[in-house]
Amino acid sequence: MSNITDNMNVEKIDDAIQMLNRYAKEDSLKPLISILEALKKDPYSESLSAELTDTWRKLGIYQGTVLTYVPYFYTLIPDDIFGDNLNLKK
Repeated sequence: MSNITDNMNVEKIDDAIQMLNRYAKEDSLKPLISILEALKKDPYSESLSAELTDTWRKLGIYQGTVLTYVPYFYTLIPDDIFGDNLNLKK
């Protein structure tokens, strides 16, 4: 497994925040945006990266909204973006 912070890029994080704030007004996305804002200040925080992944996986149908406006968002999540292989790791 690669380092959880390998994919963090401050410019991409900032762009993601701007795109989501501009086009995706759903309240369900506010926790994700808050974590992105924290990651922008500390892009190498493994705990924030893990929190981003956890929050992402809990978005449900709003994952599609995020990917619509920030198609490269999957690059900010390490490994399995949709959690399909979580059961295989046991």
